[in-house]
Amino acid sequence: MDRIAAKKSLVHILGVVYVHTKTSDGGDLYLTRFAEPFPEHFEIRNWYERDWFNEQGTKLRGTSSVYRVPTREVEGRALDLVVKNCRVGEDVPMDTHTLQEFCDAEFNSPWEEFSLVMEMREGGYGPREIRVRTQRPLAIYVPPERMQPWQSGRSRSRINRIHAKHPGIDLDILKQYKLIYEWIKGKNLPEVFEQIDLNYDEIVHHLKVLNYQVLSALDKKGYLVADMKPEHIIFSEADTLRVEEIGRVHRGGTACKKQIEFLYQLIKEGHYSLIDYELLLRTAEHDQKVKDSRRHHYLDDQRDRFQPTPLPAHLQSMEIFGIPYIYGHAESTGGNLWVVGRNARLFDYFLPERWRKTPSLKLSDTKEVFYTITKDNIHLVWKTSRVGEMPDEAEEGYSPKIRQYGINSPFEEFAVARTLNELEIPTVYVRAIYMTGTPKIEASADFRRYRSHEEILDPEGNPVLQENHNYITIRGYYNGPDYSVAERGQLYMPVDLFKAVYKGIIDERTSRSFLDEVKEKLWSAGFDGSLLKTNDLLLAVDSEGEIMNNSYGKPEVIIAKIELIWKISGAAYSHSPGSIDTVIDDSIDDTEEYIRGDRHRQ
Repeated sequence: MDRIAAKKSLVHILGVVYVHTKTSDGGDLYLTRFAEPFPEHFEIRNWYERDWFNEQGTKLRGTSSVYRVPTREVEGRALDLVVKNCRVGEDVPMDTHTLQEFCDAEFNSPWEEFSLVMEMREGGYGPREIRVRTQRPLAIYVPPERMQPWQSGRSRSRINRIHAKHPGIDLDILKQYKLIYEWIKGKNLPEVFEQIDLNYDEIVHHLKVLNYQVLSALDKKGYLVADMKPEHIIFSEADTLRVEEIGRVHRGGTACKKQIEFLYQLIKEGHYSLIDYELLLRTAEHDQKVKDSRRHHYLDDQRDRFQPTPLPAHLQSMEIFGIPYIYGHAESTGGNLWVVGRNARLFDYFLPERWRKTPSLKLSDTKEVFYTITKDNIHLVWKTSRVGEMPDEAEEGYSPKIRQYGINSPFEEFAVARTLNELEIPTVYVRAIYMTGTPKIEASADFRRYRSHEEILDPEGNPVLQENHNYITIRGYYNGPDYSVAERGQLYMPVDLFKAVYKGIIDERTSRSFLDEVKEKLWSAGFDGSLLKTNDLLLAVDSEGEIMNNSYGKPEVIIAKIELIWKISGAAYSHSPGSIDTVIDDSIDDTEEYIRGDRHRQ
């Protein structure tokens, strides 16, 4: 029998809990609490089977692909659905005055849309007496196929911009997402006015006024819709019948007047529902309060990241090279995510939809390193890992040591950073590792890390390091010690040694002295950091230009680049199975084989 797979899991994404199942066609289905009682109705054969959808589905008016389709009857009951294709990544049509005021508006991702709709339904922000009614969000269906850009109807230039802005990150816009809502019985505002005997200009006037009043109520509740239209305002069957009845009971101008008065009263009392949420946003004030709240909680949780919290069903804890992680899937992209620590509340902050499309600043002319402020108002730096690459001798910065030892994996970087911090050799704070869902385009040249990591498995039994995926390392933007930032203490600005000389904070001699001192500390601790340069080390500078000192009263020099710091074989270090020491020993053993040209995969 064509049923949704028996295996189910709870998934928590941006504050919404879903029941996740695999569909009979190999796709993914996410049911909200509203749809959970009706799992059989959402089996593919009961609503999306080709002949049924084509025969029973009705395309609705509008610029997007939206269909009304009933399900087959299950136990004597059918559901009336609204199915729409998510337009994330597409260009927003600039055809209304409202949109011109929000020219940088972007279509919500399916997860963001459902999260905002659920939040708006709960009505926690703004006056309690104002209630915003919406369609009930039921499910998100992700078909198994990936589209080509020309099939998606999405903007090639927008795809190229995202590629250029976020290299190495898989584009979920090449997936199709179908958002499923419950159908609301009734008529929209323009349809209701078809029952009122007014001329065109009068109708347009009232539509504009009523549309504005709905926007005003939304604004009080902390929301706006960038393409708000009268067609998005739905009245119930009972209220539309009441408008008809008023027209029958009265005649001429009296009927029109009373019908219009009734509509204005319905709007004033909130007796309507809103539909179409792909451009739903929080107002600036509401959004800032949400960001401030989330940042406040984030800083506290980050300070306490190694304190265990209860694990929701969709997350698991694991340890790699002695580092504890909270592991889970990034459902929006099909990727995987490892968040440092044992605090499960931190996981959502690092989902790719929270940081991958926010405005970013490139920090390096040669490497893919970006600084961004996330949608939760968190300052992060993310970097595309170069694991598996082998620089050419003609490349700037080439060193035979890179060919000898290879580039560290993200998991090695994080383990090295943790060890160095424990040895009081400060590094930037490592936060999370993201594995992209789509295969990377460029082929790997150095397979040593993949071989040495092949027995380190994620909870599903797959190697954590896979050569056909890109990895993104996410670290904190260093503005002071975690405890100080959490307590709203002194904030600092990170400045690398090279720029510190240029800005006159230190001189060239001091810069070289700091670099040499860090290299000596690393060597004494059993690490080779000989390839570090002045732009790989940071100073923390306050608003007065003063350098932050460590507990010994000396300037704190922080290592920002860890991918080329290697554990020296034989030095004292944890040698447990799967430890970083074992992995690096294995990588060194593979070096001679690599140099011989034996690059085949095992």
